[in-house]
Amino acid sequence: MDWQQVLATRNSRMKASEIRELLKLLDQPDILSFAGGIPDPALFPVDAFRGAFAEALSDGAASSALQYSVSEGYKPLREWIACEMEKIGVPCDANNILITSGSQQALDYLGKLMISPQDTVLLGWPTYLGALGAFNAYEPTYDRLDPGTNRAPANFAGRAAAAGGRVKFAYLSVDFANPTGETLNRVAREAVIDLADQMDIAVVEDAAYQALRYDGATVPPILALEIARKGSIEDCRTLYCGSFSKSLAPGLRVGWICGAAQVISRLVLMKQAADLHSSTLNQIVVHRVAASGFDAHVATLRKTYMARRDHLLAALAREMPPGVSWTRPEGGMFVWLTLPARLDGADLLAKSLKSARVAFVPGRAFFADGSNANTLRLSFSCASAEVIDEGMARLGRLIAAELAA
Repeated sequence: MDWQQVLATRNSRMKASEIRELLKLLDQPDILSFAGGIPDPALFPVDAFRGAFAEALSDGAASSALQYSVSEGYKPLREWIACEMEKIGVPCDANNILITSGSQQALDYLGKLMISPQDTVLLGWPTYLGALGAFNAYEPTYDRLDPGTNRAPANFAGRAAAAGGRVKFAYLSVDFANPTGETLNRVAREAVIDLADQMDIAVVEDAAYQALRYDGATVPPILALEIARKGSIEDCRTLYCGSFSKSLAPGLRVGWICGAAQVISRLVLMKQAADLHSSTLNQIVVHRVAASGFDAHVATLRKTYMARRDHLLAALAREMPPGVSWTRPEGGMFVWLTLPARLDGADLLAKSLKSARVAFVPGRAFFADGSNANTLRLSFSCASAEVIDEGMARLGRLIAAELAA
């Protein structure tokens, strides 16, 4: 059978994730990997999870933990999340929370909810590769969002209309963004709200790394700033996507969307049609672990990851040749390198894997238009001081050799 004859047109927009492919390199013991933006498994709260699973599967509790559940998600977990959201300036209740199978499912649902073919999504440049993967299936066009410019909404609207659609939402990762590690300041966040109000579009705020701040002043989420203006989450256009993947453990696949109840109710219908509900057992376990020690565990993560970030920044300053620049993140897991214009990150990776045996993610994949090939992403979350020192020494020598060639 010729399957191309029956596949939907959206399949042409689906591409393999370069990051997912690079994760396969972790099985090669001689590779020094700065590629996967994954939490260090040595920091997982294994004992807490072991105890929580035992409690959830104990006599009298197992029948509920292993049963079907409501599509909105386990109510005690949604209530706990609502309390945590209020701490960061987002007063809400369980009706404003939908539990998803990781924040990646949240992005897929939001794309499905809002994007028709040829509609426009406004993005950072670069942006999270997983967001492009989630949105691409719904056949949008993309336009560059830079809250620091005075670009008029008419420019976005005109481009969208010319493509046969309209602007539907702006997508931003505002704290320690994947891939750059950069944080959007308060003035820029306020500008995003202004733009969304002028254009009557939604805002999708990806907060996967929000808990992992190491230094610098905390900036309120866009949703918090919008509530401060408008008085209630029910009057807001921002949809906040959170996750336990970076703070507790990614394997349980528990994330959430927080927003106006009328939007959450529409997303619940998608959840019912897609997978009925996220794992009941996993939600119960995540709630038990989070409720008993979330803050203490996150404090440990911050201390460990901050030391690794600092070590990487010092190694870059020591080992990189002139002409290479990089970001200095206040949190998260990533540092973004910009190379001299004549170098290509993908070509450099191929040579690095062959000779230096250092892995990273080429930057081009994070740009919706495939531009800016002279960039790359480094993750420090799983790298020891020794690996960082050796890896950056090797990478620095390779880049210097390429510049001298």
